[in-house]
This record gives sequence, structure tokens and C-alpha cells, in this order.
Amino acid sequence: MDTLAAMRAFAAVARQHSFTAGARELGLSTKVASNHVRALEERLGVQLLHRTTRKVTLTDTGQAYYERCVPLLDQFDEVESVVQARQSELAGLIRMTAPTAFGSAQLIDQALATFQAAHPKVEIDLHLADHRMNIVEEGFDLALRFGALEDSNFMARKLLDMRLVIHAAPSYLAEHGEPRHPSALATHNCLRQQTSAEPALWRFQDENGPFTVRVNGSFRANSPRAVAHMAAGGLGVGMTPLYVAQPFVDTGQLRLLFEDFEATALPLHAVYPGTRHLVARVRALIDHLVDSFSA
Repeated sequence: MDTLAAMRAFAAVARQHSFTAGARELGLSTKVASNHVRALEERLGVQLLHRTTRKVTLTDTGQAYYERCVPLLDQFDEVESVVQARQSELAGLIRMTAPTAFGSAQLIDQALATFQAAHPKVEIDLHLADHRMNIVEEGFDLALRFGALEDSNFMARKLLDMRLVIHAAPSYLAEHGEPRHPSALATHNCLRQQTSAEPALWRFQDENGPFTVRVNGSFRANSPRAVAHMAAGGLGVGMTPLYVAQPFVDTGQLRLLFEDFEATALPLHAVYPGTRHLVARVRALIDHLVDSFSA
């Protein structure tokens, strides 16, 4: 039995909760991945996975083995990366997650496209989601996250500060009037993003310091892009990161409001597990992200 191949198959299946998806991640057939895992279980004399027709989950022993298996695989990859680095060539898989709108536009245009052009043997598996995914349980090497950092077990590097902007469509402003001060938003239909900690409290600042306005409205969503689309359709006043609103602003579908009252910008960090050894290709990508967005 090829123990390393079996460990890779087990880790992929556990990460994906599926033999089919785990095999696809490694470029194997489902049968080969299943044989690898079965051989590993026989060699260890334990059951690592619970198998059902719908999902694969870890046993308690499997969870403990997985937590120790992944760092070992990372260290093996690092050994290979050292050799590759000496040849100025990085290779291997990087699994990362990022917010949907930012990841599908700015992240690719400003960073990932140039990184992969420079390192064609690095494979990037990008998962876009507007909710915070569990990096460790989902097996990600890296996550891009807006907002305050919550988990002290993670390491992070700051990439940029993104403005939070208020916007509305010209048609909405023509019909309902343009609010002259943030306090007037209390009488407007405000479109709220549910992923924020307090979606009904919008923060501003003036010469006297920070202040909040309590808002209400007929629409809320867990995606800033959904809020921007609704605002562009003339349904109300929205608050989103600038990168979401900018395409609509450029085409005249949205107008920015209260730019002189904007509160502290939203930080974007590259976050990775502090307990996991950072392999060369992931370290290189993080360095590239820092350089790309600081520029």
C-alpha cells in the first residue's frame, strides 16, 4: 500500500464529505479513492469514516487521525516545495475561499490571474461564499475575510481597507427625495445585509465623532451583491462595500450618498490556520496578495 497516497485520499474524502468529490479533487476515480481509504483502515485496524448513501462523515478516531494527517501532508508538500523553490518553480494545490463578489472580480483581476501566470503549476481551488466557512473543517489553506477577526487561533495578514458606502438609484431618489443627513435614513426603505453583526444599525462619523442610525426596510439578504442589485433596481437605500457598488456606480445605476460621513473602512485579511504549517506555495500566494492590494 502507498501510505502517502492513501492518506491523501482519506484527507480529500474527509474534507469533501464524499468519495466522489474527494476523488475528483485528486484527479482519481472514485473506486481508486475508495480502495486507498479501505486499505488505510485495514492497515490501521480502525474505521475512519462512516459511510451512508448520502454523506461520508468522520468517526471520532477518524477525526483525530485527520487532524494529525493534514499537517503531515503539508510538511511533505513543503519538502517538495523546497526543491521546487530552488528551481524557482512552485507547484501543488491551494484551496481558498473568498466573498462572492470580491472573489469573482477584484481578487481574480488584481491578484490570482497574475499569480497563476507566474506559477502555472500551482492549482487554485477557489470557493466563493458570502458566509464565513470553517477553514479547518472544510480543509481550506487560506480564506479572505472582511471585517474584524474573531478567532485567535488563526493567523492573518491585512490586505486592504475597503470603504463601506451608502447608495441609491437615481429613480429612487427622484421618487422619495435625497436624504441630506444620515439621520434621515430612518424614514427611508433601507436594504440590509444580514451578515453584518448589527444590520439595523448603520455607522457614520462627523466632526463630533462616530454615531449610528437605526434603519428599517422591506428587504434583507446575506449577500452584499443582492443588496446592491436591489438598490440599483430602485427599491431602496443600500449599504455595501465599495467593490460591490462600484460597477453600478460606473454605469450610473447607483449614486453614492454621505461620502463625507463614511465611518471606518472594512479591513480585508488573508486568514489561515495558525496550527498548520504554511507551505511555500501558500506563503507565496499570501505575499502576492499583500503586494497586489497594497499597490
